[in-house]
Amino acid sequence: MSELNKEYEASLKSIETENIIDRIFYRPIGFLIARALRSTRITPNMVTVVSIFVGAATGFLFYHSDLKYTICGILCLVFANILDCVDGQLARLTGIKSKIGRILDGFAGDIWFASIYVGLALRLANETGSYWFFALAALSGMSHLLQANITDYYKTLHLYFISKEKGAEFQTLEQVVAQHKETKYGITKFFYFLYRWYTMIQVKATPVLQQMLRNLHRKYGDDFPESIREDFRMESKKLMRVIDLMTFNGRTLVMFAIVLSGHVWMYYLYEIFVLNGVLLFCMKRHESICSSFLNR
Repeated sequence: MSELNKEYEASLKSIETENIIDRIFYRPIGFLIARALRSTRITPNMVTVVSIFVGAATGFLFYHSDLKYTICGILCLVFANILDCVDGQLARLTGIKSKIGRILDGFAGDIWFASIYVGLALRLANETGSYWFFALAALSGMSHLLQANITDYYKTLHLYFISKEKGAEFQTLEQVVAQHKETKYGITKFFYFLYRWYTMIQVKATPVLQQMLRNLHRKYGDDFPESIREDFRMESKKLMRVIDLMTFNGRTLVMFAIVLSGHVWMYYLYEIFVLNGVLLFCMKRHESICSSFLNR
């Protein structure tokens, strides 16, 4: 393997958790940009902030029904996601990592999609004269938050079972609460407050997983046997392709097709009914996998 390929792989969290669109498009472009920025004073958090503004512009562009605006909106969202790749890859290449960066990165996508849901609702309200679409926008937003939350948790958990180093971002609720209490008042503490609730939802939604983790920690501490790590990854890996439907790539492929068709109201239905159905299936299946480990 060449040095460049080794450096590229080092910029990724793990090949196992990357879907095919990330591997062949977003990550390679993100790596080239991160590599170019490595020797500059630009930090990963700066890239994240820029990505938030670029992604949020998509909602304004999707508000217009003109095809030119729609295409520009799609390009904005694609570029925002490239920047979202850049911040993580730059952090891993430079070693510049921070807890607030991890939290901010997690909320970036939520801001992009919140702007999109509002932009589409305003567009539909102007076209039909009905403001009921804001109810669909609110339901879509809440659905998206839960879907993204649980998807992120499963992906980070998978990294944790690869190795302690790869899964360093995986935290218990107790750890997040302790960090929130230790943080001085300010914007960082506010983000930790949000992250505390974010983690609490993850824990409440996965009771069997929490019991499995407690049992493993009680028996092995943080040093799980490799056989257990491998077994769990092989079982959960089968579910990753379904979980990928709730990732950025999974949802935006459908979104782009819908907004290009002009029937933008259909995306709300896809988000509320189809993706929530996928979420429930994944949660039930993942808990079943954890239950099988508990019964061993």
